[in-house]
Amino acid sequence: MTPRPTLAVVGATGAVGAVMLGILSQRADVWGEIRLVASPRSAGRKLTVRGEEVEVVALGEEAFDGVDVAVFEVPEEVSARWAPVAAARGAVVVDDSDAFRTDADVPLVVPEVNAHAVRSRPRGIVAGPGCTTLSMIVALAALHAGFGLRGLAVSSYQAVSGAGRAGVEALRAQLSLVAGTELGTGPGDVRRAVGEATGPFPEPVALNVVPWVGSLRADGWSSEEMRVRAESRKVLGLPALPVAVTCVRVPVVTGHSLTVHARFQDEVTVDGAREILATAPGVVLCDDPAAGEFPTPADVVGTDPTWVGRVRRALDDPSALELFVCGDNLRKGAALNTVQIAELVAAEITGRPPGRG
Repeated sequence: MTPRPTLAVVGATGAVGAVMLGILSQRADVWGEIRLVASPRSAGRKLTVRGEEVEVVALGEEAFDGVDVAVFEVPEEVSARWAPVAAARGAVVVDDSDAFRTDADVPLVVPEVNAHAVRSRPRGIVAGPGCTTLSMIVALAALHAGFGLRGLAVSSYQAVSGAGRAGVEALRAQLSLVAGTELGTGPGDVRRAVGEATGPFPEPVALNVVPWVGSLRADGWSSEEMRVRAESRKVLGLPALPVAVTCVRVPVVTGHSLTVHARFQDEVTVDGAREILATAPGVVLCDDPAAGEFPTPADVVGTDPTWVGRVRRALDDPSALELFVCGDNLRKGAALNTVQIAELVAAEITGRPPGRG
C-alpha cells in the first residue's frame, strides 16, 4: 500500500494557517507527516495539529525535503518566491495567494466545481481563488450547470478579516473609540474620532461601509474587483463571461456576503433554482423571508458551506435571478478550499478516494 503523503503547511502561524490546522484536525486523516513551516522568526514555536504538538520549522529549501504536497497560506510575494522552489524539489504546491491564479499553466480549482483540473498542472502548482469568489462560486456553478450562465453582476460586503489580523485589530480599535457615543450623526464625526486608526483601510470601517477593496486599476476599478471577474471566468470555464463587480468593506469580523444578479441562457424559475441549490454539494439553502430566515455573516461564521437566500427572479428579466450569499472567508474562502485541493492530490498519489483515511 502506498504510504500516506507528507504535507507541508507554509504559513502555519498566520490567521488562515491557524484555521487550516483546525480543519486538518477535523477531517479524515489522509496525511503521514504534517510539517509546519513559517518565517524564521516563528521557527521553534509549537502548534497543535491532529492533537499533537508540532514544532514550526523555518521556510527554506530544506523545509521541502521529502514533502509530497505543500500548501501555501502566505502573502503573494512569498508564494511567488517559494512555491516554485517547493515544486522544483518534488512537491505539488497548492497556493492560496494571487501569485499564480491567472497563469495559464496553473489550474484554478474549486473541488465542487472543477476537481478534474487538478491533474493538469505543468508547473506543479495548483491555485485556489480568493475568498470573495469562493463565497459565491459553488452556488453559481450549480446554477450554471442547470441554466447556463451568460452574465453576472455582484456587490460584495467583505469582512475585515479579509485584510488579515491588521484588519480585525483596526475594526476592534475603532469600535472601542465609537462605542457608547452619539457618533454617526454628523458629517465626518466618525472619521475625526477614529483619526489615524484606520489600519489597512482608506476610511473608518466602524459605523461605516467602505466601497473599496484592493488597489487601483485602470478606469477606476479595484484589483479585488478585477480579481473576482477573472477568477469567476476561469473557474467556470467561461472566458468571455460578462462580469461586473463592486467590492465593499463592512464592519463584520469574519464572513463575506454578496448580492448576485445572474443572467442565464433561458427563462428561469425560482422553484427550479431552489431545487438546484438545495441539492448542490457545498451549498445550504436558507430562504424563508416570511420567517426572517436568510443567511447573515453572524450566523454562518465558523461553518463550511456557501449559504444562499433571498432567491428571486428578476422583476424585469425572466432569465435572471437575484441571490444573497454568505460564506466564511477564512474557511471555504481560504483554508478549507486549499485543504480540499490538497486532498485531491493526496488521493492521486495514494489511489485512495478523497476523504478516506
